[in-house]
Amino acid sequence: MNFYIGIDFGTSGARLAILDQKGDIHQEVESRFQGTSSPNQWPIIWQTALFDLIVQIPVELRRQTSAIAIDGTSGTTLLCDQQGKPITSPLLYNDGRGVEMIEKIKAIAPANHLVLSATSSLAKLLWWQHHHNELNIPSQPIYFLHQADWLGFLLHGKLGISDYHNTLKLGYDITHLCYPSWLTNAINHESNPLKLQLPKVITPGTPISPITSEIAEQLDLPKQCVVCAGTTDSIAAFLASGATSPGEAVTSLGSTVVLKLLSHTPVNDARYGVYSHRLGNLWLTGGASNTGGAVLRAFFSDRELKTLSQQINPNINSPLDYYPLLKKGDRFPINDLELPPRLEPRPDNSVEFLHGLLESIARIEATGYQRLQELGATPLTHVYTAGGGAKNTVWTTIRERYLKVPMVQPRHTAATYGVARLAMQSLEKSQV
Repeated sequence: MNFYIGIDFGTSGARLAILDQKGDIHQEVESRFQGTSSPNQWPIIWQTALFDLIVQIPVELRRQTSAIAIDGTSGTTLLCDQQGKPITSPLLYNDGRGVEMIEKIKAIAPANHLVLSATSSLAKLLWWQHHHNELNIPSQPIYFLHQADWLGFLLHGKLGISDYHNTLKLGYDITHLCYPSWLTNAINHESNPLKLQLPKVITPGTPISPITSEIAEQLDLPKQCVVCAGTTDSIAAFLASGATSPGEAVTSLGSTVVLKLLSHTPVNDARYGVYSHRLGNLWLTGGASNTGGAVLRAFFSDRELKTLSQQINPNINSPLDYYPLLKKGDRFPINDLELPPRLEPRPDNSVEFLHGLLESIARIEATGYQRLQELGATPLTHVYTAGGGAKNTVWTTIRERYLKVPMVQPRHTAATYGVARLAMQSLEKSQV
């Protein structure tokens, strides 16, 4: 029997699922990130988690693994030398220091392009260029990679390969499947101090190479096990849901809230943090808000969230109108780095406070889907839910009241399942 591994790297940990060719899950494991106080420790933490996850799988399953694919958080990037060793601390998906490069991006990119964001991959790349001296970045050729690119490299050893989901926020043209000239001209301009090597971009899921012989021996995997191009965490969650028809959408309720609506047409508008990923002949339109589970956990433990939610009547409106953020700034449906959190007034009753938070996040989600349709996306028909928030049935009822479409139980909610299916389907397709 053939098995397929999907690995999902999130904000607080990494997870793995191994499937058979029927799509049945045989094992799921998780690794929480430890010692994350120092940014320069992230690569070793990721590498440790990657290998720890794989060795937790029973040996008899590992030895029958045909393919592996990895997803990472969108916009998490790092610079590497020609041996693939990180030479700077990574910049995580929500790192906004690239805000100081916005005017430069406006000068080179088309109007309202999605790279016009402080957290875009391009903003991070230009920030590194601008601060190369103080960061002691060497002048020899260096590779710009996303989290999933680098983790895949650790297994297959082919440096500088990415996919068009991860490179979307770098500026890659997913309509014509190439880097646009405005981007390459800016990166390769003679005035730039760094010799940056942009990754080669392929279709997500494309088989890249078998694992290295060293990895095969170290992790007890077959030498013919293939590593496939990855994707982003939210797209992996979409793929897991079972949504296939235009009008179907997936909301990922994790630390943040990410919306993905399958559409006949793409919509892109940086004014609202809206962008579209290519998915075969269709488009995944959407955006990501900074509201979500991270705000809830700032006030409540997981047990409190469960017990307090059960005391909420989801069919009654909360009078509280919040915009739940941990710090100022949101990306979608309001793209404003200065947007202040709104968490007052706070009632003494914790049930009322949680009700207000859940309902306010539901309003933001509904506004997001409304925004996508106003910009030309296919009308919303169904919503699947992924992430930890999918387990909260009271919240689901509140959200359905705002979204006014059926809430559908997804086939699976874990990004690990989606990225494993991506590896399986792509490898099967390549062997036909």
